[in-house]
Parts: sequence; structure tokens; C-alpha cells
Amino acid sequence: MEDSIARLAQLGSGRQRLYIAYSGGVDSHVLLHLCASIAQLKDKLTAVYVHHGLQAEAESWASHCEKTAKDLGVGFLTLRVNAKPDTGESPEEAARNARYAALKSLINTDDALLLAQHREDQLETVLLQLFRGSGLRGLSGMPESMAFGSGIMLRPLLNTPKQAIRDYAHAHQLRWVEDPSNQSNDYDRNFLRNAVVPLLKQRWPAIDKTVARSARHCAEAQVLVDEVADELFAAVFNPADKTLCISELTEHHIRQQQLILRHWFRRMGLKMPAQAFVGRVLTEVVAASGHRDPVLSGQGCSIRRYRDKLYCLTNLPGADLHLREGHQAGQPDVTQSVQEAPQDRVWPTGQTAIKISRDRTLSSVPSSKGILRERWASAKVEVRFRRGGEKICLPGRKGHHSLKNLFQEAAVPPWERDVMPLIYLDDTLAAVGDKWISAAFYAEKHQGCVSLSLQS
Repeated sequence: MEDSIARLAQLGSGRQRLYIAYSGGVDSHVLLHLCASIAQLKDKLTAVYVHHGLQAEAESWASHCEKTAKDLGVGFLTLRVNAKPDTGESPEEAARNARYAALKSLINTDDALLLAQHREDQLETVLLQLFRGSGLRGLSGMPESMAFGSGIMLRPLLNTPKQAIRDYAHAHQLRWVEDPSNQSNDYDRNFLRNAVVPLLKQRWPAIDKTVARSARHCAEAQVLVDEVADELFAAVFNPADKTLCISELTEHHIRQQQLILRHWFRRMGLKMPAQAFVGRVLTEVVAASGHRDPVLSGQGCSIRRYRDKLYCLTNLPGADLHLREGHQAGQPDVTQSVQEAPQDRVWPTGQTAIKISRDRTLSSVPSSKGILRERWASAKVEVRFRRGGEKICLPGRKGHHSLKNLFQEAAVPPWERDVMPLIYLDDTLAAVGDKWISAAFYAEKHQGCVSLSLQS
């Protein structure tokens, strides 16, 4: 464990705070004990127990963890989370997601979260990914360090064998808790740990070491793949609306198209799509003729095309995998109808921002051009949505223009038009989202105006 101590001292240098995910089990107890034994780290440490509320013993474990941290002279926090699984989410995944979300809220710039995962944990992770048919990224296993929250996540024991951790715990007479659920083979990781890995180790005693080495080879190969993907992706991606240019995408070989799509999902913060889903995006949406409006939903998003752009809409329910054709004129838009219905509302006086749906906010921001601040402040401001037939006169252009024509001219996708907020001042249309301001309200005055910003 001497190497681990040296590694910990190096990893902790320059960090403002070090948070240790402390469950009370032997692995995290050893990590906490190791860190507390390093003089330059001790004052930076906070042990964090995440209370999932899933076990009757959780309260006593929290008390044990708090006492242990106090005895070691380090800070302590308990975070309570809701680990109830969402639809399609396993109990293990739900607990992990809830735990990481809670821990992420703690981590500021120059802070680090330390996890006690070790080499056998890496072996289990790689095997699980292999059995799920994962590619290079999954077979790379867990990285020793990665960005997390505003700081970093570190796994300083990742190359340490489990037996070394056990030996350290016994040598220092540590007391830890045992989670009885770890003995249940109903969970995939427990089944591997309790039934499969011991059998594999009888034949290949160093399997944790060799598989960890394979994981590092995969990680190195993934770095090269990412460099290629970055270059291909940059040529077809539009950062302004996070879309892909279809004509540019289809110039690439099919395998490169698949790589770009996976890179796109990763950039959007979504789970890696299944191979079948990627194939359907390419054959049923990308390859659709220009006049069609197919929608492919699944993987927590909906994929649509409009003109020469491919959209990934994450604010739509992921439902079951399905494909539908776009609605005909005069028929309801099925996809739109499952979104939260936009509601007209008054913009409270003095408030700089207003939520117009669950995940969209409209803000007024100081600007050198836009609506005069005095006029904005003295008017009754309302946010409404399209009823049909609205027109607006724009600065520098003659006549009144229908919103329908303006949306077509600006290539605003059909599904965005009915949820575009219309801003009325004293019952007169003054602005259309953050796209246009009526000529009757438009002004240019150094920092004397407000403009509108629509954020999702």
C-alpha cells in the first residue's frame, strides 16, 4: 500500500477539498484511513455517506461512518437521496445515478471526489461491459481520473488488488460494516463477484491484473478513435442548435456516420445508443426523402430532420422505440402533443426571467438595442403562444409579415413554432422569442434597452 500512499499524496496536492465517498465498507474505510494518515491531506478531507434509504441498517451505518470520521479527525457529511428507479432503470443504476448526482453537487473547482474502487472492481466492470456487447469505451472500464462536477473524480486504488486492501484493514484493526445485499446474486455485479470471478481466478489467478491491462489498452485505443471522431464531428456539427448537417454527414462512409452519431449522443449527454438504434437513425431518418418528416423516438430522445439538419430533441419523452411520419396540414402534431402544453402567463413586474415550460426559461437581459428599458418596465408584459394569423412589422423591412412566413424563412423547425413564446406589451405583439422585435418597440440606446434570451 506504500505506492497508494505516495499516489494519494500526489493526487491531493493543489486540491482545495477532498471528498471521500464513504459507505462504511472495508474499501472506502481503508481509503479514508490512508488519506487521514497523510498530514498534507487530513485538513482537506470530508467523508461523505450517501443515504439511499434502501436498507433498514442505513441509519446505523450512517452513525458508524460519522463516528469513524470523528475518530480520525476528518469532516463528515450525510447526503440523503431518492434512489427509486425510473422507467427502464435498474435498481443498481438508479442508486448509482442518485449517488453521483448528490456527490456532484459538492464538487467545486479545485475539489476532488475520491472513490475506493479497486482492481477487482475494474475486472467486474469490464466483464459486465463485455457481456452487454459494449465497444471500446465500455471495455476501457473505469478511468483513474475524470472530470466530475466542477472538479475531478479520482480512483486512487484502481490498480490495487482487493487482498492488499483487506490486509491493510486487518493490520490496522479497522472496523467496517458489511452490506447483506452484497451476498444476493440477484444483482449482476454480485453474481460475478460471488460466483463467477472466484471460479475464473482458480484457473487464471492474475485475471484482475491482466484484464485491467486490457482495459488500459482499450482506453488508449479509444483516445485515438476520439481524435478521429472529433475531426469528423466538427465538420458536420452546428454548435448553435446542436444539429448535424445531413448532406455533410452522408458524404462519409457508413462506419464514419455511425461514429459521428455516437459522438453526437455523447456531446448531448445521452447514453450511448444501441447499434440497432444508430442503424435506424441512418436508414429511417437520415435517408428519408426531403418532403418526409420521420420521427424516431427512444434512448431518451427523439431524432427528427428538417431541411438539411438532423435534430436530437431531448425534451421529448423517450417512450418506446417507434417511427412515425410528420403530421399533415390541419392534423395535430403527435410529438408536440406529448410535450408540456405551453400556457399563457403574465411576466411579473421586476422579474428578469420566467419559466415558460419545465425546461425552458425566457430572460430579459440588458442590451444596447432592443426594447427600451423604461417601456418594458412600465408595460404589462405577457407571454402567449400562437393561435394563428399573427403578424409583425420588423425594423428595416416594409410591411407586416406573418409569423408562418418568418418561421419558414428563418428555417425554424415546425415543432418549435407552436412553443415559441410571443411577448406582448400592453396587448401588442412586441417580440417573437429571442428572434425578432417589432419595429414599433425596437430601439438602439447604449445599455438602455433589454433584449430577450430563450434558454433550454
